[in-house]
Amino acid sequence: MSWGTELWDQFDNLEKHTQWGIDVLEKYIKFVKERTEIELSYAKQLRNLSKKYQPKKNSKEEEEYRYTSTRAFLATLNEMNDYAGQHEVISENMTSLITGELTRYVQELKQERKSHFHDGRKAQQHIETCWKQLEASKRRFERDCKEADRAQQYFEKMDADINVTKADVEKARQQAQLRHQMAEDSKAEYSSTLQKFNSEQHDHYYTHIPNIFQKIQEMEERRIVRIGESMKTFAEVDRQVIPIIGKCLDEITKAAESIDHKNDSQLVIEAFKSGFEPPGDIDFEDFTQPMKRTVSESSLSNSRGDGKSEPKFGGKSKGKLWPFIKKNKLSLKLGAGPEDFSNLPPEQRRKKLQQKVDELNKDIQKEMDQRDALTKMKDVYIKNPQMGDAASVDHRLAELGQNIEKLRLEVQKFEGWLAEVEGRLPLRTDQARRQSGLYEGQNTAAVNSCAQDRESSPDGSYTEEQSQETEMKVPATEFDDEFDDEEPLPTIGTCKALYTFEGQNEGTISVAEGEMLYVIEEDKGDGWTRIRRNEDEEGYVPTSYVEVYLDKNAKDVYKSLQKISE
Repeated sequence: MSWGTELWDQFDNLEKHTQWGIDVLEKYIKFVKERTEIELSYAKQLRNLSKKYQPKKNSKEEEEYRYTSTRAFLATLNEMNDYAGQHEVISENMTSLITGELTRYVQELKQERKSHFHDGRKAQQHIETCWKQLEASKRRFERDCKEADRAQQYFEKMDADINVTKADVEKARQQAQLRHQMAEDSKAEYSSTLQKFNSEQHDHYYTHIPNIFQKIQEMEERRIVRIGESMKTFAEVDRQVIPIIGKCLDEITKAAESIDHKNDSQLVIEAFKSGFEPPGDIDFEDFTQPMKRTVSESSLSNSRGDGKSEPKFGGKSKGKLWPFIKKNKLSLKLGAGPEDFSNLPPEQRRKKLQQKVDELNKDIQKEMDQRDALTKMKDVYIKNPQMGDAASVDHRLAELGQNIEKLRLEVQKFEGWLAEVEGRLPLRTDQARRQSGLYEGQNTAAVNSCAQDRESSPDGSYTEEQSQETEMKVPATEFDDEFDDEEPLPTIGTCKALYTFEGQNEGTISVAEGEMLYVIEEDKGDGWTRIRRNEDEEGYVPTSYVEVYLDKNAKDVYKSLQKISE
């Protein structure tokens, strides 16, 4: 089956068909190109989608990703990013292996097709030229034969006419012979031309055209094979990324299976646990007795004791239902929070303090790394003065040393608060309530004026009270008066300040590192010790900031006085 033998007379149709084949190939190239654009667009949209839902750095969203469900969602976002990358690979491979290759092949195909049909037209022009030569030789032979017949008839007529001279007859005879000779020559030429044309025509239709059409057929078949291979490549490019896409989907499934609802529930407890115990029963208040009206002691204190209320300064205290009372938003609006996080519940305070200690230790390590690097640089400058001045880094080294010392002091301060919280979470006394009042002194005058109708909750934050607001204005003044009127407490020992403490709050006292002072009231579990410098200066300092040396006899006397006062 050959186009050269079967389609020897279909030159024009073959030319149209091969042009159609090239058009089909270009259409397929355009299809693949649009597919690559779709893949790129899809990948871009997937990446944007993944980026849109990624947690923002240093934001509250980042903290939410400690839960297994949100971590699984984050893993899904990351896998979707990789999934998008595979679609980009599809686009790149299709562009390089199909679009680029076929575009070059189409250019080569057009050149080859042009060459083959140029040869075909040249062969057609040659056979047409041979045909024209044959036709011209034939017409010339026909004309010469007719001229010879006319010349012969004219000679015979002249020869039969007796009135014509012998010279005219001879002339007519010679003319007839000449025409006959010309006819013979034309006949011979026509015969030769005819043989030549038949030979050329045979070669044209049985050799030249079949060869040219065979090349065109092979060219067309290569085009068909090439487009088929491109379609296979089209599928193979997709098939190559299926395992990776499958891995992405497997990772998403694995992330989903890693979700632990029990663990997430435990994290909620750790995030919001206050460390306090639920309030106990409220004592019955008998208003029928002709005695001074009192308010029952805190249910929280009763729940920790043996049913007896603890001694109270001023004899009045309000029942605290702080876990169920809405927090005052004023302090939040002002943005003023104590440095030791005493406005938080104990458990949350411990976590915040630990986090602060870790951050400070990281800062110290960073500063020490910089100091070590500068020290090495200084050593290099000392050994090789041409590289730099060693004295130029002294200022920076001194500055780093000061920074490290400041950070270490900060770490000691926060570690003291942390130790205070870790050892005394469940215990709350009257002095602990006094501590809350001390930290409230850090707020602005506006907050203090608003706080007259509010009581500091055990977690240090202000709470809205629902009743007995007028009664809460009394304890603060009675509390102060009691200290003004009572006899000075005896000393029960001495203490040494381990760190410098700036007593900026009311009721506290400033101490310098290494200073020796008198102890007049030991720590009752709230993290504060009452000390005295002289007759006029006394107050509270954090227990973790001092090393206490108690006098045993004085301590026994102090306990006896306490029992008598009770």
